[in-house]
Amino acid sequence: MAKKAKAVETVEVAPQEVVTKTPPKPAKDTWEIKDRIYYLKDNKSPLTFTIPGKHTRKHALLYFDEKTGKQREIRYATNQDSPFVDEQKGEATLGHIIFQDGTLKVPKTKQNLQKLLSLYHPLKNRIYEEFSAVAKAKDELEDLDLQLDAMTAARSMDIDQAEAILRVELGSKVNTMSSKELKRDLLLFAKNNPVLFINLANDDNVQLRNTAIRAQEAGIIALSQDQRTFTWGSTGRKLMNVPFDENPYSAFAAFLKTDEGVEIYKSIDKKL
Repeated sequence: MAKKAKAVETVEVAPQEVVTKTPPKPAKDTWEIKDRIYYLKDNKSPLTFTIPGKHTRKHALLYFDEKTGKQREIRYATNQDSPFVDEQKGEATLGHIIFQDGTLKVPKTKQNLQKLLSLYHPLKNRIYEEFSAVAKAKDELEDLDLQLDAMTAARSMDIDQAEAILRVELGSKVNTMSSKELKRDLLLFAKNNPVLFINLANDDNVQLRNTAIRAQEAGIIALSQDQRTFTWGSTGRKLMNVPFDENPYSAFAAFLKTDEGVEIYKSIDKKL
């Protein structure tokens, strides 16, 4: 009797996509040929300011090349295409790198000087920076955001805190200002100096210092002529001694945050 042939199970597989690995494209040279402007940091603008253009024992002009692992000497030679000494050929005519009124404009025809200043000079971002329209726009946007935050905070601030902050800038003049004048000047202060405004708004001692000044002006407390001792105005009882070389009102503000000072603050606050 003949044996039956075993059935063969066939599994159908969907056609597979053949994946071909494409080698990564080499990174494009991001260097752009254009006119460039460099400026001294911290808004410095002397009539002339010269930075070193060649390597000396006093001013090291070396660039560490990560590809070779070696330090490469750089210099500005007006008749050479490269800022690297080891790539310069023949006699080099050295040039001066001079900022006038705080700025240095380098045309696109001077690629050797541009690359030296933009890519290799060790004083970049220490003494000078390269102007960037994108970076400037980013900085301006951050400034506007900060200004908006400060003015929003100033708009919702109560009069007592507004007075405390403005007293730092205007002193006793705030005593004669109306509430509308205080709010106006506070908004202007926040707009013109948002960083200082925000710092003062977040400083607990500013409000306490204002309380101390108001209490002294109202005769609730008294400050000795040598500005070393605070006393009660009514009894002359000593409240605290001012540490040496400290602003008396700042010291009193810090004192009001102590266990003993908290009770004194409550008493002063009731009388104001």
